[in-house]
Amino acid sequence: MMKEWIKSKAEELLAKEYYCTLEDLNQKRRVYTINPAASQPYLKIMTYKNCIAVCTSEDLHEKIQELLQDKCRDEIFELPFVYGQTIHYLPDSTFTDEKRPAPQWTCTYFTDQEISSLQGLEGFENALAFEKDGSTPTKAVYIAEDQKGIIGAAGAAKSSVPGLWEIGVEVSEEYRNAGLGTHLVKGLTRELLSRGIVPFYSASVTNLGSQMVAARCGYIPAWVDTYGTILDGSSIYEEYVKDMSARFL
Repeated sequence: MMKEWIKSKAEELLAKEYYCTLEDLNQKRRVYTINPAASQPYLKIMTYKNCIAVCTSEDLHEKIQELLQDKCRDEIFELPFVYGQTIHYLPDSTFTDEKRPAPQWTCTYFTDQEISSLQGLEGFENALAFEKDGSTPTKAVYIAEDQKGIIGAAGAAKSSVPGLWEIGVEVSEEYRNAGLGTHLVKGLTRELLSRGIVPFYSASVTNLGSQMVAARCGYIPAWVDTYGTILDGSSIYEEYVKDMSARFL
């Protein structure tokens, strides 16, 4: 039952963000969809199971389909104007946070209004970041401290799907490679699951350390997607992108 619960939450998110159907996600097919909210050239690609979803702005929709007509999955993810790929993980349905000897750090769970007491904390932006007005998208955070102060944090923010939150973790450099990141992610995962919230974890394909944390915490790869468009003028390689867009699109 837990496996189906986790799967349904993830698929609800993917269907919503890629404007496709649950049937699409569970079939061996390629789907081309349009993001109606895209006001500038937009392209984002995702693969889940045997499905590949290619979501674009309306102006690129037909051109991208023509370009990718005979391309395999790897070729699609190697498009010259696509950059960056992220692996997204879900907790294994058999997740357990087995009891171990007490760590050398003091860990505390914060949620909702309690998080405001951490305002001003810096250096843990992957887990907890505040806006200028003092607000934060982080809704739960697991903090580790020692005699020097806060040394690590795992935080979770809501996604566009109720009951599905994304986890991020940050550990002070001098405390890395000691199992702290794994301890924090496991602890936060336990807290969220016990409250009826499905967590998911994301790592760049180049961040092997983050991927190792996911594996040690009992997370399994679920889907991969690209960072999204670089056709809006924001890329530092804009001149190259313009040239490639002119040639391919």
